[in-house]
Amino acid sequence: MQLRAPAYPLINIDPYFNVWAKSDLLNDTDTVHWTDKNNKISGIATIDGKEYRIIGLEVNENIPAMTQTSVDVTAFSTIYTFEENGVRLKLTFTSPIIPTDLYLVSRPVSFLEVSREIIDRKKHTVNVKIAVSEEICMNVRGDDEVDVETLDLNGKIKSVKMGTKSQKILNRPGDDLRIEWGYFYLSVNGNVGSYTQQYVVADSNANAQATGSYFADSKASSADDENAVKKNETFVYAEVQLTSAPTVFSFAYDDIKSIEYFHEHLTSYWNKNGERITDEIVKAHTEYKTTMRRCREFEDRMFVDAVRAGGEKYAELLELALRQTIAAHKLAVDTDGEVLFISKECYSNGCAATVDVSYPSIPLFLLYNPELVKGMMRPIYKYAVSDEWTKDFKYDFAPHDVGKYPILNGQVYGIDKVTKEMRYDMQMPVEECGNMLVMEAAVAIATKDTSFANAHMDILEQWVKYLLDNGRDPENQLCTDDFAGHLAHNCNLSLKAIMGIAGLGIIYGMNGNKRDERKYLKIARDMALDWEKRASNGDGSYRLAFDKPDTFSMKYNIVWDKLFGTNIMPKSVIASEVASYYKHMMPYGLPLDSRQPYTKSDWTVWTATLADNRADFERFIEPMWDAFHNTVSPSRVPMTDWYWTTTGEYKGYYSSTDKIWKGFRNRTVQGGLYIKLLEYKGVMKIK
Repeated sequence: MQLRAPAYPLINIDPYFNVWAKSDLLNDTDTVHWTDKNNKISGIATIDGKEYRIIGLEVNENIPAMTQTSVDVTAFSTIYTFEENGVRLKLTFTSPIIPTDLYLVSRPVSFLEVSREIIDRKKHTVNVKIAVSEEICMNVRGDDEVDVETLDLNGKIKSVKMGTKSQKILNRPGDDLRIEWGYFYLSVNGNVGSYTQQYVVADSNANAQATGSYFADSKASSADDENAVKKNETFVYAEVQLTSAPTVFSFAYDDIKSIEYFHEHLTSYWNKNGERITDEIVKAHTEYKTTMRRCREFEDRMFVDAVRAGGEKYAELLELALRQTIAAHKLAVDTDGEVLFISKECYSNGCAATVDVSYPSIPLFLLYNPELVKGMMRPIYKYAVSDEWTKDFKYDFAPHDVGKYPILNGQVYGIDKVTKEMRYDMQMPVEECGNMLVMEAAVAIATKDTSFANAHMDILEQWVKYLLDNGRDPENQLCTDDFAGHLAHNCNLSLKAIMGIAGLGIIYGMNGNKRDERKYLKIARDMALDWEKRASNGDGSYRLAFDKPDTFSMKYNIVWDKLFGTNIMPKSVIASEVASYYKHMMPYGLPLDSRQPYTKSDWTVWTATLADNRADFERFIEPMWDAFHNTVSPSRVPMTDWYWTTTGEYKGYYSSTDKIWKGFRNRTVQGGLYIKLLEYKGVMKIK
């Protein structure tokens, strides 16, 4: 990969079990959770008795760093090479979350393969020690005491288990929050154990720590402060002497219970039948070579297809987006055994199963496993017919979300912080109705099966009625780009209503009901012709809002017309709109609209997919690739989808409470980058 990643994925299983490197050199900074809180993995290589640091900084900062010579990223792996004293080491971190395989998507086991190569033709003894901090199993280190246990799994694989004493299972929801329950396992065919190291915090920070708040470690000099507090940090480690054959370490996490779903505690998909994590670890090691081969076959095929669809830079963006997108979800099963694929709005508010976050992410999953799209929609359908939504709130449109991760008991977006009541003005009625209808039509096309839609036809018809009544010229309301504020007469939101109405027509047609198919597609086409007249700027471009001449916005919602082949909007309208975008281009891409020079990566690719040819498509992609490639601190975080087109920096803010930069990162919406590949593969065309 030529792309210099803004952050490098190392362990990517779900929103909690998630570790990244935020610098180019693996031994230059500590590894972190996607929230930028420490999630330390330490690595030491000992060559002929001399130690070298290969992973992390803080724990072993007095040990010299081994020279890193390269880093590369594929869809499932991040690969580092180091050289020192006649020895070359290769470290390959792999999270084999192959989207075609629900079991692998869910199984909470990630790998680190370490291999050595002698490059000076001399004899060398090489040992590698990998250690993982208690931070992996609690919100922040020091929050709780930990229990550690060493295990012999099968006579060959040794494992060390670590977890908190209090085990606060599904205790609280939150955005800037790590897991507080379950057990972490570090395993290898070698020696395992644990040790403690001391760190220092100021007394006031220690008090904050006791309440579960984030605290910042003070500098070493604070050890002389009379208010300084010394604390022990527990590490588990695995150590092995390298031979000519690669050594495989595994990182595993058993969260026992994964989500709360309408007041029921549910398990993940991998252990839906009571499977034990220790058996899964042994199985993962046994099947390692087979699993790696499957990963390589998938990612090689994906890369070739992506290059053909949109060029090498586009393909590299997809490689970087894959693990992030999948691992920002949790794959669970409900009490009926149905698949639930629960997203988390990472650093945008922590909402779970958010419709307008699922909507942009679906291209990846429509390509490789539409069952996961159904898993996104099931919580919304369940809540949309609940007494709370229909009788207490009296809403006849689609919900926004079903909770705050990992607690899914009902919508939390729009609840007034003072009165605790749900506010109508904070809803996204046209947005979410249109999203659900398009998603349902896309699933039906991808699977060539309308049974999932038919099971929810009553509510789909209700949502279409809402769009018929309110979608032609939406009132002052929020859309998915809620960070831009309320907007009346939103042209792009009207396009979503048009495609939602068309979506129901498609489903009717697939059911053999041609009369209603023609009816709803005609309504959509009539609305599109009316839209063209009211949205026109008179120069071939189209407005942000019907009442705002000489404005512009990305018209990403109409992309489904092209993918479905429904010909709702005249092609001349799309061609002239796309041509008008080039005069608005900034150094790092096309702004979302004329209000601010920021953009969204997902909507950029959707808009680019409207272009008639690959060359024009790449004109949108290249500046976005540059934005990620040239990222500097503090923007070096897992792929952001919201950034400034003028500087390439992600659209964030500094939190004085958390002492970090916050903003959209590690979000599932990067699955939307796959929409050009989805178009190229042709699986969305209505037959």
